[in-house]
Amino acid sequence: MTEIRNVAAEVARFKRRVIVTGLAVLVAFGLLCMRLVYLQVVRHEDLAEQAENNRTAVVPVVPNRGLILDRNGIILASNYSAYTLEITPSKAVDVDATIDGLAEVVDVTPRDRRRFKRLREDSRSFDSVPIRTRLSDEEVARFAAQRYRFPGVEIKARLFRNYPNGEIASHVLGYIGRINQTEKAAMEDWEDEDFANYKGTEYIGKLGVEQSYEKELHGLTGVEQMETSAGGRAVRRLAGHPATPGNTVMLALDIKLQKMVEDMFGDRRGALVAIDPKTGEVLAFVSKPTFDPNLFVEGIDTESWKELSESLDKPLLNRALRGTYPPGSTYKPFMALAALQTGKRGPNVIVNDPGYYNFAGHRFGSPEGNLGGVDMRRAIQLSSNIYFYSLANEMGVDLIHDFMKPLGFGQITGIDLSGELRGVLPSQEWKRNAYKRPEAKKWYAGETISLGIGQGYNSFTMLQLAQATSIVAEGGIKHQPHLVLGTRDTVTGQMTSVVQPPAINLGFSAANVSVVRDGLMAVISAGTARSVFAGAGYVAAGKTGTAQAVTQAQNTKYNAKSLEEHQRDHALFMAFAPANDPKIAVAVVVENAGWGAGAAAPIARRVFDYWLMDQYPSEADMEAIKTGKAAAPIGKPRVASEVAWPTVAATPATAP
Repeated sequence: MTEIRNVAAEVARFKRRVIVTGLAVLVAFGLLCMRLVYLQVVRHEDLAEQAENNRTAVVPVVPNRGLILDRNGIILASNYSAYTLEITPSKAVDVDATIDGLAEVVDVTPRDRRRFKRLREDSRSFDSVPIRTRLSDEEVARFAAQRYRFPGVEIKARLFRNYPNGEIASHVLGYIGRINQTEKAAMEDWEDEDFANYKGTEYIGKLGVEQSYEKELHGLTGVEQMETSAGGRAVRRLAGHPATPGNTVMLALDIKLQKMVEDMFGDRRGALVAIDPKTGEVLAFVSKPTFDPNLFVEGIDTESWKELSESLDKPLLNRALRGTYPPGSTYKPFMALAALQTGKRGPNVIVNDPGYYNFAGHRFGSPEGNLGGVDMRRAIQLSSNIYFYSLANEMGVDLIHDFMKPLGFGQITGIDLSGELRGVLPSQEWKRNAYKRPEAKKWYAGETISLGIGQGYNSFTMLQLAQATSIVAEGGIKHQPHLVLGTRDTVTGQMTSVVQPPAINLGFSAANVSVVRDGLMAVISAGTARSVFAGAGYVAAGKTGTAQAVTQAQNTKYNAKSLEEHQRDHALFMAFAPANDPKIAVAVVVENAGWGAGAAAPIARRVFDYWLMDQYPSEADMEAIKTGKAAAPIGKPRVASEVAWPTVAATPATAP
């Protein structure tokens, strides 16, 4: 049977299909056109920027860190470039296996592994962490040949901080180290400009001048726009501006004097601060023992950290800044000045010293014995405890506090180092706040007695004692102590002095200061320090002191041999010279060394000889001082200006 086709219906159906298909094509083409307009017109700038970003990369350029120099231009902190081998944990397949594989190519020590582990704990998974630093050219070549084996591992050229003089002045300089997570979190609160300046930076000042002058030393981060391949590798440099190196920081410190003092301490513990009383410049700032700041730059290993942190000698403690001590008899000249200025006692008042002082049924003894009648000058010269016991009782704790506070005792001096301790300048209010039990809050009159001889609750830093000494030396003019003289712009070479606060005149009577100065000069010429300053080419003024490290009962005879070394008395000395036109003031403590005249004063004498007479101890003299067996200089002193400073190259050989 033949099927009859409906041609008209099929044509109509075909036309409908063509129309529908045409409309679909037209709609699709319209959508494409709309999308094209959207991409090419509406989002043109945004997409062009994304395309450019895919083709290029903006890389921060970390600036060279500024140098640190002493007052004579000797380099104390510098930089050198070297290669480092780094692992990005998030890109490595197996970190431990990667390290084992790397050890077959370059030398990876157990110390390197421990340091990597510690640094990795302080870093994010996508941060690169060094497994080896300061690679040799041969090691770089060996790794480059087998780099394909180690995904997530790369060689970077970096600048390393170096302290060419090792342990010398380490507490002043401080050190730099990798920025940890706590510091990164704190940096997020910085101003945007400051935070952006640390893009790409992995190191920051951790202590000392490196920390206090971080912004000056860091410099300004630069940028480079690089064209990159599809794999992300840099092809060529397109544009950018260079980083600006950090400024050079110049210290008031005389590093040769600093080294001389550190050598004189030998293996003993203690601190010394030397100040120019006319300006507040810190000429020497010694804390012994010291440490090598190079150990911290790339992260100190566990064994070295344990050795430093667990040592009974506490080498990480900045004793000049944070070590507090009873001032002992070095406090007596300030007590005398307080009596004169407050009118509590005149210079010619005679006090009988029978060798003891009775108060409220207690007998306060004196190692000086029966001195008889003494006036103020003689009391300072002979260090009469009885004179100052009675003076403290007459003044009372609060009057003592109010006079000593402007001198800087128990106060923050404002020196340009962070972490300074305040110490304790006692008062009734202080005690009420310091103790919790009601009976402990009360101040007892008997507690005032020992304050007069620098004992009791008194506890000050050598920086505070040095500042107070310089104030008396200048007749009551107070300068803020400072370590940094100024900064030098690396680009222009222009030197900019660090602005210091104006000096403060405490208003001391010249006649009263003269009385105290006469007593201090008598200590040097005919008192406890006369043998130390015999033959000096200048007239000095000073006071020896001995301070208890542990409390002993009254009337108990001190016997150093019966005590552990750490329990023996501290030796102290404060002085300035020349007496009538002071150019240097010094405070020094030698821990557990006994009498101030035997251990502390000889060090101060050599400091004065260096600064005023251009003299450097002979080798025999240096050895005698180290062991506390020196008084006046032994042998012929060397000419200080002719003692060569060792030239140490800032190379990996000087670093750990």
